[in-house]
Amino acid sequence: MERQVAATENLSKVRAAIAAAEREAGRESGSVGLVAVSKTKPVEDIRPAIEAGQLVFGENRVQEAQSKWLTLKSETPDVQLHLIGPLQSNKTADAVALFDVIQTVDREKIAREIAREINKQCRSPKLFIQINTGSEPQKAGIEPNHALEFIDLCRNELDLDIAGLMCIPPIDENPGPHFALLAKIAATAGLKQLSMGMSDDFETAIAMGATQVRVGSAIFGARESR
Repeated sequence: MERQVAATENLSKVRAAIAAAEREAGRESGSVGLVAVSKTKPVEDIRPAIEAGQLVFGENRVQEAQSKWLTLKSETPDVQLHLIGPLQSNKTADAVALFDVIQTVDREKIAREIAREINKQCRSPKLFIQINTGSEPQKAGIEPNHALEFIDLCRNELDLDIAGLMCIPPIDENPGPHFALLAKIAATAGLKQLSMGMSDDFETAIAMGATQVRVGSAIFGARESR
């Protein structure tokens, strides 16, 4: 129970911090959405956040999300679920069926699988392209110098409705230049949605144009061991 109470209190603090960052940046109140990252967290930790009015959540793994959110979404149909972790091609059908937003379109094979499933299921989750702003070999995402070409492929060849871009800066670098790069690519491509900023740097992301921030540990505490 103490953990659930703490999560609710933390949620209020994060909302207040987002509002303060909006004001500091001269942004319109409510212009930045909060994706509460519930990966590894059990249902009993998530329900209090829903009861506190949080309706947008992020999960990393399709299978884990299915085990929690099929029930939670049936209880609260207004909940919006985002996939924020890498998508394996053999999970694409399940992802399109469950998630309202897929933030990690990161390669041609996945884009084609998503297009196929959208046509097959007649369901259209919003799509973000993940950009590997740090060109980290271990991290998913399109290389920045290939981003515009990939966006064009998704839009014009695959007829995918791309809502925006997403990035995860290198953990040991100043995130500011990475957020600036993402914003520059988005502006060039005419995309208005930017998913960037996490628990340690969302204020910086808001100052640099984020429209969504993904916050987990600042709300729910440290990630559960797997």
